[in-house]
Amino acid sequence: MAISTIIPLFFTFILAFLSLAGAYNVVNYGARGDGRTDSTTAFLRAWAAACNSPYPSNVYVPRGIFMIRNAVFSGPCKSRMQFKIDGRIVAPNNFYAIANYGSWIMFYKVNRLSVNGGIIDAKGKGFWNCKMRGSNCPVGARSITLMWCNDVVVSGLTSINSQYFHFGIDHCRNIKLQNLNIRAPSGSPNTDGIHAENSMGVTVTGSLIRTGDDCISIGPGCMNFHISKVSCGPGHGISIGSLGSSENEAGVQNVTVTESVFTKTENGVRVKSWARPSGGYAKNLVFKNLVMRNVDNPVLIDQRYCPDNNCPRQSSGVKISEVTYRNIKGTSTTQAAMKFDCSPTNPCRGITLQDIKLTYINRFYKPTLSYCSNARGTHKGSVFPKSCF
Repeated sequence: MAISTIIPLFFTFILAFLSLAGAYNVVNYGARGDGRTDSTTAFLRAWAAACNSPYPSNVYVPRGIFMIRNAVFSGPCKSRMQFKIDGRIVAPNNFYAIANYGSWIMFYKVNRLSVNGGIIDAKGKGFWNCKMRGSNCPVGARSITLMWCNDVVVSGLTSINSQYFHFGIDHCRNIKLQNLNIRAPSGSPNTDGIHAENSMGVTVTGSLIRTGDDCISIGPGCMNFHISKVSCGPGHGISIGSLGSSENEAGVQNVTVTESVFTKTENGVRVKSWARPSGGYAKNLVFKNLVMRNVDNPVLIDQRYCPDNNCPRQSSGVKISEVTYRNIKGTSTTQAAMKFDCSPTNPCRGITLQDIKLTYINRFYKPTLSYCSNARGTHKGSVFPKSCF
């Protein structure tokens, strides 16, 4: 091979290697890890350069504390992308700086992306205080949003003190969230760990979630959702819903929650819908191999959800069917450890209970109960409390 051919190939190899080795280090684009300097522009420049590379590229955030305002990392990119964080990314101290945008960090129309490691801190306390005072507050920001993204893996990331949801997933496919550490105080409002809508093929595994709202909430339009090995609590548990807030709403189907532990949560596994007319549905739901530790409502279907009492003489139109609860054990802090409060116009159908043991923890030795309203199903194996079907 001629020298004139070898030299260009050599430099092409070197450029590809440098990209993989972290040539798109945000510090090289002007970011400063002092916790005070606004590094948003540097992050966006590093992303743009990496995204336009024809080779698999790595945007690298080294050790240090990097402050950024709202940032949208847009695609599509020319090749596979990695966003590697060894340091800490923090929001500005003034919560208004990100709270009006709805999202602090967004990946938009990015395919074949991995986000690895690091800590992000949205410094949500000021925003929570505003909300709890009932002041005229901004909408609040999700810490990380994936929108119109496909084939994404987020691994080993710690998210703390989100203003609003920690992770938002919308109109995505094939998303894997693994080994996450999500934390916010139990009194922080609307700090769901993970919320998804209109997405297919989402997997959450091996994660610790402690929040002031749902650990995971699954909204309309989701299907093929798998949750395993999650430690949830404090928080409101894992929820499908709320569903049925509008008449023309996509349904939810094929959801599995397994091998997870709930500790001192408001709910365990919950399906909830508004008491309003709707064409929505939730079907093919499996909750199995779960442990409840002093949970208020370990097993709950609530189709009377109406927090503002603006549902006069209405009932939920959401059709709930084919729901399996299997091998669920632990303790309930309320007497009705299993509660199926379904719609009078659209009763729940096809509920299966198998190998359940939930005990009411109280000092008055009252019996543990199950409650059914407009619910139809079967039971097999050992079921305690006794099935109300």
